[in-house]
This record gives sequence, structure tokens and C-alpha cells, in this order.
Amino acid sequence: MKIIAGNWKMNGSRDTLQNMALALKDVKTDNKVILCVPYTMLCVNAINFSLGAQDVSTHDKGAYTGEVSASMIAETGAKYVIVGHSERRQYHEETNSIVRQKASNALNAGLIPIICVGETMEEKQAGKTMAVIESGVRESVPNDAGKVIVAYEPRWAIGAGLTPTETEILGAHKLIADTLSSMGLSGTPILYGASVKASNAADIMSIQFVDGVLVGGASLKSDDFIPIITSVK
Repeated sequence: MKIIAGNWKMNGSRDTLQNMALALKDVKTDNKVILCVPYTMLCVNAINFSLGAQDVSTHDKGAYTGEVSASMIAETGAKYVIVGHSERRQYHEETNSIVRQKASNALNAGLIPIICVGETMEEKQAGKTMAVIESGVRESVPNDAGKVIVAYEPRWAIGAGLTPTETEILGAHKLIADTLSSMGLSGTPILYGASVKASNAADIMSIQFVDGVLVGGASLKSDDFIPIITSVK
């Protein structure tokens, strides 16, 4: 079984999600399907898949206009939340410590955080890829973490149509698996996320230590997303 998670980012509508739900209803798969959508869509009835949010506040409650707490997300029936996505780190300057706090809040509310880590092009070119990935895991995943998912996002590949080599993906995922094991979190699922599409999903998920994928644009349309879901058993 693989985990196929879609991130709609700031796209879609309730009607779009309803249509996706109808399309997914009859898909035969043993894979776990998750759609992380804008807050306004979290109350849509999910059939044959689970819903998740794309971010969560570091605060539990209070005078924080525009923020949404983990308990509020859980109240919608959603089960997952993405934390530390590369776009949050880039555009909102989220650090590993902020991501860790968000992940902790999610866990305390009964949500499963999908914790994202990965290197920028500048870090890659400087030969810092492995150091950035390891510190990202150690500093973003709570020490007392329960059930979490980690997603490796090579930030330089997202939205650029680029994909790391099989060797690069294997190396990154093995490092994440070894790091999690040293933290007492062996068996934590590790997803790959960057420029995933139907034409490369099966090959990516055949790589050792890759337990699924985090899909961006290709998760918005059922004609693109379903072939990814059904590409592997």
C-alpha cells in the first residue's frame, strides 16, 4: 500500500471537490488517498479518500486574526494537515522550529501532520542537500511525535518540471528513514513530492524507502490524479 496525497494549494472550489469525490468513489485501490484542500472545502463529504488541510496555526486559540487552529481543523472531520510545505517556508519564512510547533499542535488535536523537508537550489549547489534534509527532520519532527508522515520535497524541483534522479531520491529517502529511526520513529511513512505526474509516479514509488507521493497540480483533475493512484498496488 502506498500513500497518495494531493495538495490543491489555493485552487479549486467546493464543486470541484464534489466532482473529484464522485470520480474517486468508484476507484478500486488499496492505496491511501488524501486530499489537502483549502479550509473552505474541508466539510465536503469525502468518499473513498481522506481530507487534510494545508497549514495550521502555532496557537491553540486567541486573538490571532486569520489563523486556524488544529482543533478547528479536526472539528471539520479532516484527519491530516501539511506543515512546513516549501511554499510556506519560502513565502512565510517558516523555520524548522515553527514547523515543529505546528506539528505538535496537530498531533495534540488528533491530526496526522505531513511534515515537509527539502533543500533549495542554492543549498543543493552548495553541497548542503543531506545536511539540510537531516536537520529538517531532526528539528521539524517533534521528539515525542506519535503518528506522523514525512514528505521529502526538493524545493528546487517544485513547479519547475524537474525531477531528481533515482539515486538522488533514494539517497534522500534513506537518510530520512535512518534519521527517523535514530529518533525512535522507525516505520514512519516517507513521501516524495515534486513534479509528480502519471508518467513518473510508478517509477518514483518503486524506489526503496518511498512510501508514496505528495502531488501538486496533477491532483486537481481526476483524469490526472486517478492514474497516479492506480499506477501502483
